[in-house]
Order: sequence, then C-alpha cells, then structure tokens
Amino acid sequence: MKFSVLSLIGHSPHPLTGELPSAADRFEEVIETGAAAERLGFDAYAIGERHAGPFLSSGPSVVLGAIAARTSVIRLLTGVTVVAILDPVRVAEDFATLDQLSRGRLELVVGKGAEAGHFDLFGLDEDRQWDLQEEKYELLRRLWTEEGVDWEGEFRPPLKNVTTVPRPYAGAPRVWHGSATSLNSPELAAKHGDPLFTANAVQPREAYARLIDHYRERFEAYGHDPADAHVAAGSGGLLIANSPREAVGRYKELYEARVRQTFKPHLAGRAGYNTPFRTIEDAMENGPQLIGSPQQIIDKILGYHAVYRHDLQSITVDGFGLSQEEQLETLERFAEEIAPVVRREAPSSLWE
Repeated sequence: MKFSVLSLIGHSPHPLTGELPSAADRFEEVIETGAAAERLGFDAYAIGERHAGPFLSSGPSVVLGAIAARTSVIRLLTGVTVVAILDPVRVAEDFATLDQLSRGRLELVVGKGAEAGHFDLFGLDEDRQWDLQEEKYELLRRLWTEEGVDWEGEFRPPLKNVTTVPRPYAGAPRVWHGSATSLNSPELAAKHGDPLFTANAVQPREAYARLIDHYRERFEAYGHDPADAHVAAGSGGLLIANSPREAVGRYKELYEARVRQTFKPHLAGRAGYNTPFRTIEDAMENGPQLIGSPQQIIDKILGYHAVYRHDLQSITVDGFGLSQEEQLETLERFAEEIAPVVRREAPSSLWE
C-alpha cells in the first residue's frame, strides 16, 4: 500500500471555538504539511480544487508549485482537478508547467467535482456535466500526448495545429479518475486504461465497491490488462488516539460539531454530500472515517483493501479543526505506527 495526504484547504470557522485563521496562514499550514509529509515518508501529497463554499483551493497548481519548491521526491497529486469546468488547453499548460518544475512528480486526478455551485459560477449547464467531463478529458489527453493537434468539439472553439507548451517533463503524467457516486467516471477510466480514485469519504462501503467493481469489469472488457487496473481510496478524515474509548472521549464533540457545520440541507437527498455517519461511534464502526486506535485504523484500511484491492490510501488531517501541531503529530503517528503494518500486509507495485 502507498499513502497520500490530501488537503482541500478548508477555510471555515473552528467547529467549537469559531476561530478562523487568515487565508495566508492556511496556505502556509498546507505547504508546511506537504514538506512534513515528505520527511515522514508519505508517497504523495494532494491538493483539491473547489470554486465554491468555504475553501481556498481554487488554484491548486499554484499551491502545488509552492510545495514542489519545498520538496524533492514526494509525488504531487490533485484531488480533483475539475476538468469539466475548465479549458483543457489551460489545464495542459498549467500542469505541464508544474510537472516541469517538480521534474516529473505530477499525477493528475480529474473529476467533475463535489461542489454543486461551480457549474453556475462558470456559466455551464450542470445537466451536461458528464458530457463536459468526457469531451474535455479526451482533449486534454491529446494535448499531452500529441503535437500539432487538430480538434473540434461542442464545448470550446476548434483547435488547428496546436502544440501546448511546455510539454510534460517525461511524457504525459498519469491521470486518475475521481469517482464518488456515478458509473460515468469508472467507465471513462476503464475506456482509456487509466487508474480509478474512489472518494470513499461519505457513503457506506457498498456504494464505492459497486463503482470499483464496474471499473474492473469494464477495464478488462476494453482489452486492458487487469493487472494495470490500479485503484486508490480516500477517507473521511483521520483522528488517532491510544484506544477506542480515548478516541470517543477526545474527539466526539469535535467530530459531531464538524458534521453539523458541514451539513447541506439543500443537498440532503443527493448522495456524496452529507455523511450518514453523524455520531463518532457510528463513524468509527461503519464509516470510511479513520478514527480510533492505530490497530483500529489498520484493521479498517485492511478491511477496505479486502473489498477494493486498492494500491493507494489517501488520508486527510486538516478537516476537523486540529491545530497545525496536532496535524503533524497525527501524521507522524500514522507514519510510524500504521503505515508500516499496512504496507507489509497489503504490498503494492504502484510507483515501483
């Protein structure tokens, strides 16, 4: 198993104290965490992309560029690049630049995004989101793998003999497809022989397993080697304690206050937006959240691995309002007490 740390650069008041750090302080925190993740031996660091809601992640390539300058070996991922609302030419340029700056450490995770408001913001029809996703991704693939591209589609002006610059560092970066609620992303990933990144953050395990099973079936049906069907999985946040009882006593108020704070009443009936695991006890027992003792967390990741057969596990430490010191302590405990066991029990050839 490989491990990645993800930040969506949330910027909302602390769920208990109401304190809100400045935007500059949040960016500094995220960059420091990226450098710490490399020191602690994590394989990748990812920045999400949101254009609505309490987030500061509208410019992930800029933030990842700052992290690239502070690191040398850790892979840099997105989580996700919302290609459905963006111009593929600009995506190709921005992230090829980052790929050059990091000397080939970039991998893109593309998706339609989990924030309903961004389609209106960019003047796009949300009902066409999957058409936008497919067309724009397929153009991005061509821009990274071909020169002198001639192209014509529905959602942007035609291209004639276009070669985007800079070119990627050493060929087109690997592109994962973020998947949360629909079969469309697993289908697109399987069609192109790309890896799948399941959100695994809100819904019960069965919902994500259905998407992964579809991806593996379609991957082989399209003629790709099943051994190349790599899968990654997210999580609903990480909180480590010495025992399950300590985890409840220490984090119950914090976890449940954050759940109440992030609840979206207008999206109550839409899968993928509001966690059904509203108490910490339910989250620990049944949810994708990694909360509890090191052994509890090991068992949960390996339990998901038994179903998903995933190669990469993503964790998030800045989603509940932990201080920067607490976040770094959590990452250190994960790196020392959890990661070695999971790596041994669930080896992966990804990135080797």
